[in-house]
Amino acid sequence: MFIVRTCFLAILIICSPAWIKSGLTNQKDSRLDALFLQLQTTQSSREARSVEQLIWKIWLESGDKALDHLMATGVKAMGEGNNKSALVAFNSIVEGAPDFAEGWNKRATLYWLMGDFESSVKDIDQTLTLEPRHFGALSGLAMIRESQLRPLDAINAYKRMLEIYPTIPNADERLRALNRQLGEPI
Repeated sequence: MFIVRTCFLAILIICSPAWIKSGLTNQKDSRLDALFLQLQTTQSSREARSVEQLIWKIWLESGDKALDHLMATGVKAMGEGNNKSALVAFNSIVEGAPDFAEGWNKRATLYWLMGDFESSVKDIDQTLTLEPRHFGALSGLAMIRESQLRPLDAINAYKRMLEIYPTIPNADERLRALNRQLGEPI
């Protein structure tokens, strides 16, 4: 089954070179600036979650059917625990559309799930290079640094994330816990 999926994904890539050359950069979508401003200024957790969902929708959908299919295939495989198929899909995305931040972020998530934290951090770094406001990548970085017992790095990631998304669930609590762990004032 893995071979069939791999061949299918390879056919998608070969037959759809348009997205490879298109320079997809959904992280530069003109709607994002206003959404991030709204995310940063709202006091309502409910409103923030709605804005967050709109941001994720923009980040996830490239507008190219082949790339969107690869993304959906990778996300579905990752959700089913089929890491090999997910990795094939996400590798195809980052190789074919290296300016598409969400491809890097999804592969970072997969690497995190696989326990390959260093590869995950490399992909998080690339995601943040392309989209410095990527609160999902910052959340992943914070969790990795916590698990690696690097509380100062985790604190820095949480602080960056809270500057972008002040009402993001659980970040304040994690930041306070890390500060207590270090004996810092809260």
